[in-house]
Amino acid sequence: MQIKTLIHSSTIPFQNPNFKKHPQPSILLKNPSIHLLQSPKVPAKLNILTPRNHLYGLKANLCSQSQELFDTNNEIEGENDSKTGSILEEEEIEVDMNREGLENQSLWSQIKEIVLFTGPATGLWLCGPLMSLIDTVVIGQGSYIELAALGPATVLCDYMSYVFMFLSIATSNMVATYLARRDKNQVQHQISILLFVGMTCGLLMLLFTRFFGSWALTAFSGPKNAQIIPAANTYVQIRGLAWPAVLVGWVAQSASLGMKDSWGPLKALAVSSVVNGVGDVVLCSFLGYGIAGAAWATMVSQVIAAYMMIEALNKKGYNAFSISVPTPDEILTVIGLAAPVFVTMISKVAFYSLMIYFATSMGTHSVAAHQVMLQIMGMCTVLGEPLSQTAQSFMPELIYGVNRSLEKARRLLKSLVTIGATMGLLLGTIGTFAPWLFPNIFTRDQKVIQEMYKVLLPFFMAIAVTPSIHCLEGTLLAGRDLRFLSFSMTGCFSLGSIVLMLFSRRGYGLPGCWYALVGFQWARFFLSLRRLLSPDGILFSEDLSRYKMEKVKVT
Repeated sequence: MQIKTLIHSSTIPFQNPNFKKHPQPSILLKNPSIHLLQSPKVPAKLNILTPRNHLYGLKANLCSQSQELFDTNNEIEGENDSKTGSILEEEEIEVDMNREGLENQSLWSQIKEIVLFTGPATGLWLCGPLMSLIDTVVIGQGSYIELAALGPATVLCDYMSYVFMFLSIATSNMVATYLARRDKNQVQHQISILLFVGMTCGLLMLLFTRFFGSWALTAFSGPKNAQIIPAANTYVQIRGLAWPAVLVGWVAQSASLGMKDSWGPLKALAVSSVVNGVGDVVLCSFLGYGIAGAAWATMVSQVIAAYMMIEALNKKGYNAFSISVPTPDEILTVIGLAAPVFVTMISKVAFYSLMIYFATSMGTHSVAAHQVMLQIMGMCTVLGEPLSQTAQSFMPELIYGVNRSLEKARRLLKSLVTIGATMGLLLGTIGTFAPWLFPNIFTRDQKVIQEMYKVLLPFFMAIAVTPSIHCLEGTLLAGRDLRFLSFSMTGCFSLGSIVLMLFSRRGYGLPGCWYALVGFQWARFFLSLRRLLSPDGILFSEDLSRYKMEKVKVT
């Protein structure tokens, strides 16, 4: 069932575009907002999932029109009762018939539909890493000092943004959940709240980079790499101007994906990537602005991408310019969902940041090689993120939606993992061959190239398992098994950090950092898989106490 339009007025009854149009009973009312309630009797079994303000609007209209209804309709009350009941019952039946979707298809058909969804959805996840990779390639053709400066600079610009990935996950989760409950007014309300949260976080990050960016870079890079601080700070200050647009754009993008629409991110990717690529070539290669030119090109392309995501959401009938200040209870609700996700994301970001920290301590050539390999890995692994988004968009309906079916959810997960394993091997192979056979694309410095060659094997092992991890963790997010996800990620980070520290102290160099990453990735995979296959897991347990469906009976 596709949901394409939002009915803004709280007094207009919910009407699905897939419903069949039935002739209305021959009663003319002065107030058209209650045309579905032609008599005071509605079938008792009808449960309408609707927000409270909608119900209050109906009550007010019913009170103001009740005397007129009884005066004009007494003689035909029985006839209209039967008509209204048959219409509503027929609409219920048709909704159930129209809801046959991805969960009812065969394995091959599921894989085909998943590919059709994840293909355009890849645009959302490719946008940031693709822009950083373009910056790396263009800057690497010039100064290796500026190439090394991208290492700590991208920590503040790109990896810090993943700390706010809870906004993206919370948005897609809430949107998919309320759409599964057929509550579109709550969808708009949740989008408005999260837009406010995104704007607030973006402004705070802009101020942080403006006043504390240089201090953070110095503390991160250490005194041995003082020569890269000026270039890194220039990059961070320019990219920091886009923080509000980036986070607001994430909310709009994730809302579209929660509605199972992935074409908006694809269009944003195409336009923003072209702008970034052309801007890098013109500003860096022709005008000689170096790392500053790359930062300006990336910043402008991110703003354009965010605007396109907002417009794409508006075209669906929602108002992406509507920002609502959340109440204390709503803030607690968002925190309840976002806090475990935040812990998960901060653990992941912290581990990658530690890798860059130890690589930076090994010297300029090591951190330059690490920067190139990490950007290639970002491009490869991000292609698996749409599988996580697919799980978050389609699983909620099967786990706790109106048509709940854990067997179909398990079958969908099997399709996702099959695609993830295949994609992991393919991406690992392509990602490994690129720096092995064509290293001059990224840098001409032979010492940097030699450092890149040392990490090719752990590089492949880390990439190969990542898409499958996204499938499993996306399913855990869809089932809101957030406590386990946050604890497991924290444990992986703690153990991985210890291993990373030991390898660094024993002089294993850059390969030691990457083998620690291999352990981090495979630990995430096995823990998530074990949880989902557990009899008490979300795909086997029949306990619905965590999911409370609000059913409102109209009388």
